[in-house]
Amino acid sequence: MEDLQPGRAGVRAMALGLDGETIDDFRIEQKGNSLHVLNAPSPAATASLAIGDQIREMAEERFTLQDKINQ
Repeated sequence: MEDLQPGRAGVRAMALGLDGETIDDFRIEQKGNSLHVLNAPSPAATASLAIGDQIREMAEERFTLQDKINQ
C-alpha cells in the first residue's frame, strides 16, 4: 500500500449516435472525397494496423485507387 499514490482520472472523447447512446465500436465513414475515423475506442493503438488496413481497402474501393495504381 505504501507504493500506491493518488492520481488523476482520465477523460476521453466518445462518439454518440443520433439516439445519444455511445458508439462502442470503430466507426469509419466516407463523406465526399474523404474518409473519416469518427470513433476508435480502446484498444485503438492495438488495432491501429487493422484500422489502417480497413481504411486502405475502403480508399481503394471508393476512390478506385487500384485502377489508378495499375495505369
